[in-house]
Amino acid sequence: MMSDVLDTLYATIESRKTHAPANSYTAQLFAAGENEIVKKVGEEAIEVIVAAKGQTDERVVSEVADLLYHTLVLLAARGIAWQAVEAELARRAR
Repeated sequence: MMSDVLDTLYATIESRKTHAPANSYTAQLFAAGENEIVKKVGEEAIEVIVAAKGQTDERVVSEVADLLYHTLVLLAARGIAWQAVEAELARRAR
């Protein structure tokens, strides 16, 4: 199930690179460029740490979701398929 959710999200993110609705946050990130995307990944990673060190489990879940989303945007911006990450995780699990 997790893979289905992430696969669907990644496909949506990919579609925003070429078919960008005016109000799409994802399209705005792509337009801002890789430096802005990397900055957002860093901000979200810090927010995960802060949440884990003193906030609720719900907050941790929310921040991890934000981090995964921004990480997927970074992968898409670099032309790296989400499946490459899945394959690497599968390789490590062996």
